[in-house]
Amino acid sequence: MKAQSITSFLITSLLMSALLLIPFSDGMSQNNWNTSTEKEERPLFTEHFTPQEFADRRNQVYNEIGGSAFAVIQGAPMPMGFQFFRQNNEFYYLTGIKSPYAYLILDGASGSATVYLQDRNERREYGEGKVLSYQDADLVKELSGIDEVKHITDLKRDLEELNQNSAYSTVYTHMSPYENLGVTRSIANRTLGDRENDPFDERPGRHLEFIRHLEEMTANLAMENLDPITDEMRKIKSSAEIALITKSSDLQAEAIMEVIRSTKVGIKAYEMEAIARYMYWKNGVEGEGYYALTHIGPDAYMNHYHGSERPARDGDMILMDYGPVYNYYTSDMARMWPANGTFNPVQRELYGFYVAWYDTILDNIEIGLTPQEIMLNALEEFDSVFAEMEFSKSIYRQAAEDFIDSYRQRAQNPRMGLGHGVGLAVHDVGDYSTPVEPGMVFVIEPQFRVPEENIYVRLEDMIVVTEDGVEVITDFVPRDIEGIEALMREEGLLQKFDFKLDE
Repeated sequence: MKAQSITSFLITSLLMSALLLIPFSDGMSQNNWNTSTEKEERPLFTEHFTPQEFADRRNQVYNEIGGSAFAVIQGAPMPMGFQFFRQNNEFYYLTGIKSPYAYLILDGASGSATVYLQDRNERREYGEGKVLSYQDADLVKELSGIDEVKHITDLKRDLEELNQNSAYSTVYTHMSPYENLGVTRSIANRTLGDRENDPFDERPGRHLEFIRHLEEMTANLAMENLDPITDEMRKIKSSAEIALITKSSDLQAEAIMEVIRSTKVGIKAYEMEAIARYMYWKNGVEGEGYYALTHIGPDAYMNHYHGSERPARDGDMILMDYGPVYNYYTSDMARMWPANGTFNPVQRELYGFYVAWYDTILDNIEIGLTPQEIMLNALEEFDSVFAEMEFSKSIYRQAAEDFIDSYRQRAQNPRMGLGHGVGLAVHDVGDYSTPVEPGMVFVIEPQFRVPEENIYVRLEDMIVVTEDGVEVITDFVPRDIEGIEALMREEGLLQKFDFKLDE
């Protein structure tokens, strides 16, 4: 047999062998354009919460507002441009429905919920997929447990009828700006404040415009703020919520560890953020809880600085704080590490002091204690440790003393908090100055500064409280010096895939 024929025979044999290894379940993939037969398999309603959980939340609202009141909740609009729709947190928390321009009435007298939806947009659904609409009323009730579904044009008439009904004295609605992807209440208020400084922009916040309309339609009723009620409800997370928060936290933790592994002198912020984004989107997140806070060197002193362009230089410290949103729930953690992989003496000294205090706070968090009690216990425990610490510069000693004294002063306030809640928003709503109880999810984030040298140190960890106790669910990400240095000796994603266009 000639060499060319032998080669052809071998190639043919290998191809036939490969074909025999391809799995065919029923032969469909040989005879159809696609194996998948449905146009879309995206669920129309969340699979992470049962209709009963949303019903339980609405029942709690009925109990809080009483039998002579009703609440009206406004959903999110369709965003402008090529942006996907996401329901605001306020509406999603009580319904799970992800349709734009939706409204909800919760009737305290009858204990029933009515959702108002727009007509189906067939042209848009043809190109973008199905969205629950008024024409899906029976399906909406089945999926969400909502009692009644009406057309959006019925809302005004229903509100006017409720206004004339002597059985009702009060209407509730949310009076704070609505939260959405990457939008917390505080950051929304910041934007609205900036807008007021523009003499050519007189738009109020969407919530304020709705309140104005609602006041006109319910002029006979007293209007009350629904925020305090739902804020306190949201503070205590269910097991389903904690599962989503844990998933989000695991993703953030794994991403930051991969960034630490990949760090070498010369790395830039956008490279570190690219690693995190890849890991987030590969695991099905819907977006960012907040823009990436990736600080190199003295950039960290501006604690919410973003968009660093400097390369990490030998001797710089790096801080990363960047959380994803997974099925509406976010996480918030931060770590610091040296760009060259080894803490120098000054970094060991100041970071070591900080971690000792940080761990002391964590160790003293207990169910039933107020933040004030936790802080007083932590200060008492740390005093003897701090007394033995040595500092190489007087400004370091003074900064450390000022830092601890600031906590001593805060601990005089019985309403102090330890940090902030995390959940549907990265700075979640609710009063966290109360005693620690099961269902709470929060972070601590002490911020230590040495102003004379633009030094800034911050860590954050996700703390989940259940009936079993207090757990730091991001504790597996090293924050001790030895653990961080060991992690940095491992190979990272950037070393495995080092593609970069020529500049």
